[in-house]
Amino acid sequence: MRWHWIDRFEEFVSGVRAVSIKNVTMAEEHLHGYWPGFPMMPNSLIIEGLAQTGGLLVGEHNQFIESVVLAKVSKAIFHNIVRPGDSLRITAIAADIREDGGIINGEVHCDGNLVAEINLIFACLRGEMADIDQFYPIDFINLLRALDMYKIGVTANGDPITPPQFMLDAEKSLEQSV
Repeated sequence: MRWHWIDRFEEFVSGVRAVSIKNVTMAEEHLHGYWPGFPMMPNSLIIEGLAQTGGLLVGEHNQFIESVVLAKVSKAIFHNIVRPGDSLRITAIAADIREDGGIINGEVHCDGNLVAEINLIFACLRGEMADIDQFYPIDFINLLRALDMYKIGVTANGDPITPPQFMLDAEKSLEQSV
């Protein structure tokens, strides 16, 4: 993920549900060019916030063995606009997660008001596409730690989630080289 459209996780239950927070600020350049003179967050970036939240939910459930990509936006209904100063609560609920992808039903709220209802379909990259490095494990585990995924994340039966071994190995090799 080159651009981050979520700031932190508030809740993360592996394979079940993830809730992230996105604070919208005037410092975000995209707000000023989208509708000049009326800064607002583009709906496509609200979808991206849910895609990142839901994609991490799908990927973590499969231990990030394969890269997960957004395959389809099957529903996107917007009820309100999002402006600087708003704090979004993005909820991703797993309708179905399998080895080859998943379906996420999502809602985005601001101050308790429904902003958007979005359903997304994700696919895992396979074949030749799987050979393309999508991320560096050390950078990815650092991102997940910064989002508090491993601080607040639990399995469906309440046990803490832990990073996959290949990420821990990358972290350990970096520590040993320093």
